[in-house]
Amino acid sequence: MRIEISISNQTLTLLDDFGGVKAKYVISTAANGAGCEKNSGCTPLGQHIIRAKIGADAAPNTVFVGRRPTGEICTPALMAEFPNRDWILTRILWLSGKEVGKNRLGNVDTMQRYIYIHGTPDSTEMGQIGSHGCIRMRNCEIIALFDLVAVGTLVVILE
Repeated sequence: MRIEISISNQTLTLLDDFGGVKAKYVISTAANGAGCEKNSGCTPLGQHIIRAKIGADAAPNTVFVGRRPTGEICTPALMAEFPNRDWILTRILWLSGKEVGKNRLGNVDTMQRYIYIHGTPDSTEMGQIGSHGCIRMRNCEIIALFDLVAVGTLVVILE
């Protein structure tokens, strides 16, 4: 199984071992576009793997900070209280680059940039750029994807 992410189409496609489509989701990638450099706020390109799966038993809309649940559930009231928070919700698939010099090690290391596939508030518009580098998904969809993939699954991010 592998995941293909298209920045231009704002889609994430889960493919089986024979290239058949198992699932397809509308997503949101970086407002700053594609790029691999640290502190760029861009979504990194190339081949990655899922390095870690975080939040397996978390309730939908569980808020994560530093990959740990805060004990909060995201609501409109909580969002109003913290309007500048980058909401990482429900599940986290932490990515690690596979291509040295492109998205692994040095100033381009995807894992050290904390790039995830993660849930986002229901009010977040999908199919539009808007993240700080991560790949945002609807909470019900990140739960479904999380349950279908394993650590080590290949993730290819294309412009």
